[in-house]
Amino acid sequence: MDLFSFRKPKNELESLPDEQQNVPFIPDEMWIKCPKCNTMLLTTDMEENLHVCTKCEHHFRMNAKKRIAMFADGESFVEHDADMESKNILDFPGYDAKLEKARAKGSKESVICGECKIGGINTVLCAMDPDFMMGSMGTVTGEKITRAFEYATENNLPIVVCTAAGGARMQEGILSLMQMAKTSGAVKRHSDAGLLYITILTDPTTGGVTASFAMEGDIILAEPDTLVAFAGPRVIEQTIRQKLPKDFQTSEFVLEKGFVDAVVSRNNLKDTVVKLLKIHGYGVEEAE
Repeated sequence: MDLFSFRKPKNELESLPDEQQNVPFIPDEMWIKCPKCNTMLLTTDMEENLHVCTKCEHHFRMNAKKRIAMFADGESFVEHDADMESKNILDFPGYDAKLEKARAKGSKESVICGECKIGGINTVLCAMDPDFMMGSMGTVTGEKITRAFEYATENNLPIVVCTAAGGARMQEGILSLMQMAKTSGAVKRHSDAGLLYITILTDPTTGGVTASFAMEGDIILAEPDTLVAFAGPRVIEQTIRQKLPKDFQTSEFVLEKGFVDAVVSRNNLKDTVVKLLKIHGYGVEEAE
C-alpha cells in the first residue's frame, strides 16, 4: 500500500509556510472601524480628515493636543500652567493609580489652557481631554480654566473653550463641585469686561461642566451628534420611568430646543470661529 495514498489533497486556498512569508503584514493600528457606518478606515486617512469618518462623517473623539493643533496657527500656542497636576487630596482609594494611568496617555490634566493665534487673532484657548479620565473636572481642572479666563480678562482677549467631560470628578468630592461656582465667576467677570467667550461642545459634555462654564458662552457651537447633558439618558429614564427619544441629548436635539447656536462640522470649525472673532471686532488691530 502506498503510504501517501491517504494524504489530504492540497487546497488551493491554503498556502505553504514559504508562501505565507510573502504576504505583507498589516498592523491593526493601520485601520480603525467607524462605530456608526462600520466602514474600515485607514488611520492616516482619518487623521488627515481631522478624525472624521470619510464615509458617514462620524466625529471621533480627539484629545486636547490634537484639538489645539486643529485651531492654533502653526506653532503659536503657548501653554499656561503646564505643571499643574491633580493630587489625591481626599486620599480616595485607587485614585493615584487612575491618575497615573490617565497621564500615561499623554496629558498631565484633563484640560490644556494657553494663548495662541487663531486666524491671526490673539486668543486664549482651552481644550478638555476625553483621554484623561473622560475630561472629568477636578480642582486643578477648575483652577486652570479659571486662570485662563482671568488671563483673558486682564489682557482683553477673547477665549475659546472646547469642552469634553463626564462631569465633576467624584474622587475629589465637594471640592470638585466647587469648581462650578469658581469657573462661573471667572466667566462672569470676563463677560462684564465686554469680552467674547465661544464654547465648542464636543462629545461628551455632561454633568457639572454642562451645568457651569460649558453653557455660559456668548456663542455656543457644537460638533455633530455630540452628547450634551447634565444627567445621562439612562438616569433620566430610570427616574421618570419613560422611554426617551432616540436622538435625545444630541447636539442636534439641543439645537432644536434653543440651547446651542449652531452645530458645525469639525472641518468647518476653525473658519467659523475666525469669522465670529472678526464679526466681534477682534483682529482689526492686528490687521492694521
